[in-house]
Amino acid sequence: MSGMEPKKLALLRILQILHQDSDEAHPMTQKQIGDRLERDYGIALERKAIGRNLALLKEAGIDVIDKSEDGPGCYLGERILEDSEIRLLIDSVLASKHISASNSRELIDKLCMLCSRHFKKHIKYIYAVDSWGKTKINNVLFYNIAQLDEAIAAGRQVCYQYNKFGPDKELHRSSDQVVSPYQMILHNQRYYLVAYSARWSSIVYHRMDHITEMKITEEPAYPLERIPGFENGIDYSRFSSALPYMFTDRPERVTFLARASYVDQVVDWFGNACRITQRDGDTVEVSAEISPNAMLYWALQYAPAVEVISPPRLREKIRAALLEAVQKYS
Repeated sequence: MSGMEPKKLALLRILQILHQDSDEAHPMTQKQIGDRLERDYGIALERKAIGRNLALLKEAGIDVIDKSEDGPGCYLGERILEDSEIRLLIDSVLASKHISASNSRELIDKLCMLCSRHFKKHIKYIYAVDSWGKTKINNVLFYNIAQLDEAIAAGRQVCYQYNKFGPDKELHRSSDQVVSPYQMILHNQRYYLVAYSARWSSIVYHRMDHITEMKITEEPAYPLERIPGFENGIDYSRFSSALPYMFTDRPERVTFLARASYVDQVVDWFGNACRITQRDGDTVEVSAEISPNAMLYWALQYAPAVEVISPPRLREKIRAALLEAVQKYS
């Protein structure tokens, strides 16, 4: 206890105590609340005064569940987020490869503060975040997000250093970029910046966890509506279907055959916008707007079960890649 606090703070402190220490499985008696008040805050209250404060909290709309008549005490019922919702958010943080191990711990600790202290006992696995394949240089990620939010709102360009992995599994400077930022999106467990590069005269998709030394410039951003294909803004469904690997080439209509048993994978990668037609036997025909470069790698990934029909130049690229692969393994 750091010192005596005035009794007028008792209402706030009782709410904090209930938030930190109580839940359905751990109700608190008025005596326990009083002991905590005196021990931690130097506030001495009679049980009747504690009861009046609990009643005031109820009148204010706080969900204080009083089980004094049926059992041992009361507890804070409804919270901003339920325990199951907190668990879901924690799992999302753990699964997000763009959030570093240290940032993950900090976020999880903050999420746990929304529950009682008893909740944290059930999620000891959160301390194994280092084994989740987290990014290494993500300490600047949240700074980059704040910078980009400001730049997008102000309509300004940004400059930064873009990094790529080397054989030593460390990130190294790849290029210096000056781009017009439009949006940040989460795709395939990675955070990407969607921006326009005047150098390449096209939209680029840069991994947020590969960006360092970001600065906002005084140059106005290039208007998104002037970019072919983006006259009506950004189509977010396009990122999950047309750009499964975030290549920057323009999506085209691709038609391919696949085993019917692989329809789950087709829908997972290309979404409900793709057209699927049943063919003879165990074969379906799929048509979708897809990045040709991304489709090449996807078709190679599922080569035993997929055959690209059109466009012809993409089919030829896949054929050449398969022949090269056969030579490597022959």
